[in-house]
Order: sequence, then structure tokens, then C-alpha cells
Amino acid sequence: MKTKLQELERALLDDNGEDDEDGNSHSMDIEDSNLSSIGNCKEVCQLSPRTPKRLLFECANAISEGNMEEASTIITELRQMVSVQGDPSSRIAAYMVEGLAAKIASSGKYLYKALKCKEPPSSDRLAAMQILFEICPCFKFGFMAANGAMIEAFKGEKRVHIVDFDINQGNQYITLIQTLANQGGKLPYLRLTGVDDPESVQRPNGGLVMIGLRLEQLAEALKVPFEFHTVASTTSLVSPSMLDCRPGEALIVNFAFQLHHMPDESVSTVNERDQLLRMVKSLNPKLVTVVEQDVNTNTTPFLPRFVEAYNYYSAVYESLDVTLPRESQDRINVERQCLARDIVNVVACEGKERIERYEVAGKWRARMTMAGFMPRVMGPNVVDMIRKLIKEYCDRYTLKEEMSALHFGWEDKSLIFASAWR
Repeated sequence: MKTKLQELERALLDDNGEDDEDGNSHSMDIEDSNLSSIGNCKEVCQLSPRTPKRLLFECANAISEGNMEEASTIITELRQMVSVQGDPSSRIAAYMVEGLAAKIASSGKYLYKALKCKEPPSSDRLAAMQILFEICPCFKFGFMAANGAMIEAFKGEKRVHIVDFDINQGNQYITLIQTLANQGGKLPYLRLTGVDDPESVQRPNGGLVMIGLRLEQLAEALKVPFEFHTVASTTSLVSPSMLDCRPGEALIVNFAFQLHHMPDESVSTVNERDQLLRMVKSLNPKLVTVVEQDVNTNTTPFLPRFVEAYNYYSAVYESLDVTLPRESQDRINVERQCLARDIVNVVACEGKERIERYEVAGKWRARMTMAGFMPRVMGPNVVDMIRKLIKEYCDRYTLKEEMSALHFGWEDKSLIFASAWR
């Protein structure tokens, strides 16, 4: 098992694709467009020729039926056809086949940890996850929508307290502070509290202390009244008393790509996901922002979850090709360290080991409503700002307004949604 795990880790962590005996890297041809809309695994398996997509679905189907010998044979064949440096369809296949292999070897949780995003060697570069947010506009649009809703909530307030359960590298708040500074006039006093979860990406590099210092220095330079605090706790154990909410402050809670990490009723009798939302509601916040991936990898069984993940990440990989050239090291890094990590977890893991438990916008809407929240429509200024930015990228990116939420997508596939609540 240890040897198998090491082989899988090398396959995912290696920068290069698999080479044949002549040293040539393998990549696959782009499949017919009629395959991209097929959501039924068996329908794909009946199509010819034996493309990597068909083989992936055949392998997933074999695993779902308990035929591990057939699945292993297909994996061997697939590895000779795909490359992490090929076109989008080749790259998504390269990572999904390793997720299937990890599923067979029951090593998904180890690969997930091994692929955890790390700070690149150069100190002046963003972490791989933050690079992803920059080069994939849909993620960036989600942050912008949340920031826009926050700025609107600042109006008329003298003091504002933002609580964020996953600040990541803090770049969302760099943008927020810069936006505030550009507004001029009397600015509200801003307090930002970040939850320093021991499982967070930042903890091995000193926690949120350095991020807070960077934000404080920026705010001081731009003359924005600001202070930063941390709460050292696992997210599920955060209580109202830890957050130091004060009278006279408008409370804003930001959930950006965080809630899907909380296990729900399908994992445990203790529904941490809804429990956290109810706790936040008890604080009587003026605004709660939610930004999440618009895909269901939470409660669906393995086979439909695999198909859902394939269709979702195929769209993400295609969009990355428009933003960065094929040979870009940044693109390779974020796909390997971040997207591949999520794919492995979604495909290979079950129960508590499956951390990346995304839900579609409608499910989040139901959860927020059950917790007592009411939707808040995104202001026209926010929507107009994002529409203008989309035009600077590619006309294949889309923005739709549905049920008070903004959906950011690639062509007809919704990838990210942002919503505001009170």
C-alpha cells in the first residue's frame, strides 16, 4: 500500500506528463463537442472510439460495480493517453484518472494532504490558491461580488466589524481596503477578525499574523482606519464570545469558499454546516455573504458525483486555457496543487474523509433560509462593475442573476455563485 501511495503521489506531484519509450509526451485529441453535454455515464461508455473520456467513465462505472480488476486495467491504459501538459481535456483526464486510482487504493486522503497548496519559492508571489483566484475570473468575480455587497453595507456606519472564517492569503481584503480608500470622505472604522483554523493553509507559515500585518500596513498607508484580530480555533468550535462583537458596530460575516468544508447531516449526526449558520444568525449580522462553487459533490453517490465533477472541472480547465498559455508554470502549479487536490478528494474519498463537499446554489439558499436569513439583492453598481470586467476577459464567461444571487460561469456551465443575506 505504501508503494502504491508513493506512485500515486509521484504521478500527481510530477511536473511532467508520462512519456513513451521514445521520450514523447502523450496527449489526447479534443473530443467531439456532443460528448460534453452528456451527463449519463453509461451513455458515454457506449460511444466510440475509445477516447479518454469514455475510458474514464468506463473506469468509474467498473468501480461503482465493484469490478476493481477491470478498473485497474483501464487506469493503466488511460495513463498512456493523457498528460498534465496537454490540452484541457487531456489535463482533466490526467488528474481524474489519479483520483480513480486513489479510490481503488483507498489512498485519497493521503494524496489530498500531499497536494495541499503551499507558498511558492518566491516570497513575492501569491500562494497557488490565490493565483487560481486571479487567473480564473469566475473566482475573482465571486470575491468582487462579496466585496461590493460589503461596501454597500458600510453606508451610514461609523464602525464595521467583518468576521471571516477563511481569509486565505488576505487578497480579498487588500482589494476591499483599496476600494474604501478610493471612495474618499469619512471612512468607517473597520475591524477584521479572521478564524485561524489549525487546518488552514496559512497555519504552517505562521498563521494569520503575517497576513494581518500586511493588511494593517496597507490600511495605514492608504489612511483607512483598520485593525485586525485572529481567533485561534477550529471553525466548528467558534462561539459568539470568541468573536468579540461590540455594541455600535455593524457586523458583517463573509463565507468565501469556506462553508462547503463543514460536514453536514449526511456525514454526522452533528450538522456542523447548519450549526455554524445558526450561530452566525444569533449574532444578528447586518450582512452575510456566501461565495461557493455551484456543483453538487456533497450527497451524491460515487458514479453521478464523478460525472458531475468531470463536467464541472472540464469547464474550469477550459477557462484556464483562455487566461494563461499552455506552457505557463503558474497554470501548471494551480492545476496540480489546487484543482487536482480537490478532484482527488471528490472522486476518491467518502464519509468524513471527503472535505470538498460542494452544493448547488439552490441548496445553499434552502440552508440560509432555514437558518433564518433573508436574501439581499446585489446592488446594480455591483452587477454593472462585474459586467464591465467580464468584457475585458472573454465573451465565453457569463454572468446571470437568479433568485437574488449572481452566477458566474463558462459558456452554459455555472461555476461560482455569490449571494448576500441579512
